[in-house]
Amino acid sequence: MEQEMMMALAKAGGYAAVGLAAVGSSLGTGIAGSAAIGAWKKCYQQDKPAPFLLLALAGAPLSQTIYGMIMLILINGAAQSNPQNWPVYLAVGIFGGVAQLISAAFQGRAAAGGCNAFAETNQGFANYLMILGVVETCAIFALVFSLLAMQ
Repeated sequence: MEQEMMMALAKAGGYAAVGLAAVGSSLGTGIAGSAAIGAWKKCYQQDKPAPFLLLALAGAPLSQTIYGMIMLILINGAAQSNPQNWPVYLAVGIFGGVAQLISAAFQGRAAAGGCNAFAETNQGFANYLMILGVVETCAIFALVFSLLAMQ
């Protein structure tokens, strides 16, 4: 196989990682954002102040896109020095990106529950963030394990 083709396939892994992670972040923030909007609506209907902190819950799934970008940078860097390992880079990008996608989507689902609960009770914000942190840990593990698989 030609050098250019090996580089293209290796880089495709990096682009898959960031692309799939961004899809997950979009899904997660969309789910959580919809819940935040609904929770704010309930607050307005009840003449309660709308908690601004719901924005932090709704934005939590964005970090997976950053992890995907880190994977892109590291995969592309590794491919520069060792393009013949393109199958590894492609697989790491795809599977690592899918892991980021799933993590972000489910983090959005968890954040949606947190938005609803916090808007109703105005309590427990730190607890809801801790749950989002647990889901975030899965994304970080996926990032680290993906990078270890490249060595």
